[in-house]
Amino acid sequence: MTTTTPSRGARRDALPRSALLALGTAVFITSLTETLPAGVLPEISSTMGVSPGAAGQAVTVYAAGTALTAVPLAAATASVPRKPLLLAAMTVFLVANTLTFAAPGYAVLLAARFLAGIAAGLAWAILAGYARGIAPPGLEGRAIAVTMTGIPVALSLGVPAGTLVGQRVGWQAA
Repeated sequence: MTTTTPSRGARRDALPRSALLALGTAVFITSLTETLPAGVLPEISSTMGVSPGAAGQAVTVYAAGTALTAVPLAAATASVPRKPLLLAAMTVFLVANTLTFAAPGYAVLLAARFLAGIAAGLAWAILAGYARGIAPPGLEGRAIAVTMTGIPVALSLGVPAGTLVGQRVGWQAA
């Protein structure tokens, strides 16, 4: 009886699930953070002492930070290794969201949201390409699809859950 052991190369056909889960989580968090304030505008409005329309600018400035800086930052950092750059972007994102949570006033809230948008824009410029780069040949599209699953999950589950938490416990907890 002959037994065969899988060769070392046999795993090359498998997607790097843990890494793609981490990338998908980054997609989820950045997508959720962009849109969640829309569900807790009355709470933000009340805490910050501004109108709900003014509170809605928290969504606008995040999107503006992303839109204005994603392409220029991607071009400026093209020669920087992707993994440390993505980790740096997510660290800035964490700091910006911590500032948002602790914002003593409306101006700080908007500045922190803009900074979070900048960090998210840089992360977005990296994520799909990074997923493609770590995938085995022939599975690049699947790796990108797995990573980008964070978007519909954030929009369909994350925002409603975050809104519920924000309305019950406070928008900062969401």
